Amino acid sequence: MKRAIFPGSFDPITLGHVDIINRALPLFDEIIIAIGINADKKYMFSLEERINFIKKTYKNEPKIKVETYTGLTIDICTKLNVDFILRGLRNPADFEFEKAIAQTNRKMSTIETVFLLTSAETSYISSSIVRDILRNGGNIEGFVPKSVTTN
Repeated sequence: MKRAIFPGSFDPITLGHVDIINRALPLFDEIIIAIGINADKKYMFSLEERINFIKKTYKNEPKIKVETYTGLTIDICTKLNVDFILRGLRNPADFEFEKAIAQTNRKMSTIETVFLLTSAETSYISSSIVRDILRNGGNIEGFVPKSVTTN
């Protein structure tokens, strides 16, 4: 069984995340969306809200599971017996950053990282941009799945 973890804070999940997940579904038997918890980080949405956004978005997709974790991504991969980390790349800066993490993970484990390029339609979307729009009273429809806007 080919299983992948798609790690992130998902604060909130965006259409960019959804694009990567949906395009990865045919590649894997199961994708675990792993919400990383960092005690030093301030989140706009609670952990429960972020879990619910994802579960509502993928309520009809049995290949999607949601987990939370602290610590290293490779540790949750080992714990859940997952061999692949799924990552999306929006731009060259993402590639350089993600390449270093992937190489470090590979040095520390046997886990492979699979990169998918974001589609042109979603490549500019990030959770931080969505949060900035929200902080300033803007409309986030068109940037996030309906599960985020109908909460």
